[in-house]
Amino acid sequence: MTRSQTTSMPPAIHFRRSDDPDWHWLESRDDPQVKAFLRAANRESDAFFAPLKTLEDALYDGHLARRELQVTGLPTTLERFRYWSETASDADYPLWWRQALNSTNAPELLLDLEARSQAHDFLELGDMAISSDEQWLAWTEDASGNEYFDLYLKRLPDGEPQRLRRRIGPDLVWAEDNRTLFFTRYDATQRPASVWLLRPEDDHSVKIFEENDVEFWVGLGKTRSRQWLMLETASKDTAECHLIPAHAPLTPPACVRPRETGIEYALEHRDDTFYVLHNRDGSHFRLDSAPVSRPDAWTPLIPHREDVTLEGVDAFGWGLVVTERDHHEAQVYLRVIELTGDDLSSHDLSSNELASAALTASEPPGTRLPLPEAPCSLALGDTPDFHTRKLLLREESFTLPGRWIEHDLDSGEQRLLKTQPLHGDLRPEDLSCRRLWAKGHDGERIPVSVVARADRLGQSPMPTLLYGYGAYGEVLDPWFSIARLELLSRGVAFAVAHVRGGGDRGEPWYLAGKLEHKENSFKDFLAARHALVAEGLSDPDRIAAYGASAGGLLVGASLNLEPEAFCAAVLDVPFVDVLRTMENPDLPLTTAEYTEWGNPDEPAARRRIRDYSPLDNLTALPYPSVLLQGSWHDSRVPYWEPAKLYARMTELGSARGPVVLRTDMAAGHGGASGRFKAWRDNARQDAFVLWALGLDAVSPDSAEKPAASVERGDL
Repeated sequence: MTRSQTTSMPPAIHFRRSDDPDWHWLESRDDPQVKAFLRAANRESDAFFAPLKTLEDALYDGHLARRELQVTGLPTTLERFRYWSETASDADYPLWWRQALNSTNAPELLLDLEARSQAHDFLELGDMAISSDEQWLAWTEDASGNEYFDLYLKRLPDGEPQRLRRRIGPDLVWAEDNRTLFFTRYDATQRPASVWLLRPEDDHSVKIFEENDVEFWVGLGKTRSRQWLMLETASKDTAECHLIPAHAPLTPPACVRPRETGIEYALEHRDDTFYVLHNRDGSHFRLDSAPVSRPDAWTPLIPHREDVTLEGVDAFGWGLVVTERDHHEAQVYLRVIELTGDDLSSHDLSSNELASAALTASEPPGTRLPLPEAPCSLALGDTPDFHTRKLLLREESFTLPGRWIEHDLDSGEQRLLKTQPLHGDLRPEDLSCRRLWAKGHDGERIPVSVVARADRLGQSPMPTLLYGYGAYGEVLDPWFSIARLELLSRGVAFAVAHVRGGGDRGEPWYLAGKLEHKENSFKDFLAARHALVAEGLSDPDRIAAYGASAGGLLVGASLNLEPEAFCAAVLDVPFVDVLRTMENPDLPLTTAEYTEWGNPDEPAARRRIRDYSPLDNLTALPYPSVLLQGSWHDSRVPYWEPAKLYARMTELGSARGPVVLRTDMAAGHGGASGRFKAWRDNARQDAFVLWALGLDAVSPDSAEKPAASVERGDL
């Protein structure tokens, strides 16, 4: 079937307006023709995917057969109850339960999201907060996908849920008086701009903090010690913290240290000390201490180091867990620092000795926890107990399913608590992962991870799916995917380009891929592609690219630079109309992202953005086959960005294969909220990838075919 046979007239032709060649009219959400256009494109997409339905079903069924569908979450223990979630094998959403400690009483049902989802096409839980006396449950939920949340309150165990507020932010924090709840509200551009105090007993709320700078967002938190409530207001490169005593929530917020442009800081608390992670004297961050009586008096503990970025600090009664990233290895570590020994019994002595040891040694105090393998992901799990000496760790890699480990600080022993179940014939030991280092356009070393079947990787060039993101300092640490096994079993290699703009090699890696350095991200992505070919791992004619959101920008800009580098591309909710979006301060995210992309009111920034924005650089180039995906309720990357790109590319008619648009009319930025629909969407997307790679036979054991000839334009 040829592309022209998928519909009598392509929507890009039927809905074209001669007075609007850039398709800006698609931004008029209330225009009935907008939905008509998107639905026509969805029908065209349905026709394209119809011959692939058997493959899509095989991918979906194969994925489900590998997965344990009935899921019980790992319990979290508070002072009186143990809490956990359960998802039935046929359910989309979990149920939340609790049981009294040291009790044989039947568990109590707290929240049934599966039942609540029945009245909605979309449902997403924003936050859950349990009062310190464990008598009240508050939560926020989004029932449309636009990231506006409603606030609900329930008296435990069996009170009737009450909706207290509509269209607020997701964050919730209880004070320690068990009767005061804090939440955030948006401004007109959906920026979290204010913090409110609510007394549910009389339904009275009052605004206690407002951020007027449009580049700053507010957030809420509470220290693990449960002594302090934290109000953080931050832009992409500047932060300011305010504190409220958790037991005296009516106290006005007190600023720790007034904001300084370019300075980020965050707090943790232990005894009479605050621990401050900040970049005031070095971009890689250092750790300081400050007395509670003078939280702005910072004293160095762990200094700035050239080859390590400090990413986080968690305080416990016995000491600290510091999350740090090695720049050379592009690997995260957890460092445990004990502060409760006899020689570190007082605040002054512990701070002085720790600072002295850190400044005089090449390695800071403490011990790095062991890695299961490298590269891998390692993170501190949900550990609310301030005094516990048993840390909950989460580990995973491209070949290691996610697992939860209890690490005993006293014995050093590790106990496996839970691992992600896996069924089927492709086991972790059947997989192999490699880390390559591509050479960038400027000589920089770009990490590239690739995973495939062990019996295929390195034997001959393989069809490959290359994934990238590269923005906001987000890290693409290794992660295991059961759905990905369906691609790997069919002989596909999955690769990740850890490009600049992400945080994979620490803070310098992020800074080298934003603002005036943004083009490094795109060139790094292409360098990763070429390295896979040069190493003999990837077939140069069968490499597909995938990017979502800012990753869609990465892939879209890379296609404009080298359109023939890929045989296909998937752009999911892609940020591709960068210049026009950044020129509109009334859109969500725009003003907050000036420090990420630049403010186009500045001529130099406008030129930079214009020079890489995918929609502003479309020409009649030999683009590959492209699948574009958007969501009607997406407030981060509006539906019209992928829709415009589809219309413009279709009009150009220069692509070597089909350009397909699919818009989910019931979802938001993260796609479908129910897990079965999300898995179905993923199977359809993978069917497109396999078709483009010439692997669209239904069975994984079928012989490989040549890559789909994008000149032939058929299935």
